[in-house]
Amino acid sequence: MPDAWKTIAQASLDQFIGCQEHPYNGWVYLSPPAILEAGERTGRYRRGTTTLLTDENGVSRIAAPDLAIAVIDELESPSKGQHFTVAEDAAS
Repeated sequence: MPDAWKTIAQASLDQFIGCQEHPYNGWVYLSPPAILEAGERTGRYRRGTTTLLTDENGVSRIAAPDLAIAVIDELESPSKGQHFTVAEDAAS
């Protein structure tokens, strides 16, 4: 992991641990991919659970509009898990 990303990665992990330790059990935590960027909405994304999703070149990214779609999809049709991740669909 590049040094420039370590602070935010640790903050995200600390936040996730805080959710796990909280007495309220109705939370859901989204771990975004390594790269969140502006871009066109494709309406497609890959969804995972607790492991960073990457493409065949090891890149983990998603465009902001597709991340928003993933959040809305979770709100409309909640998954069974409390932790999920998303990334750009390889077909994008």
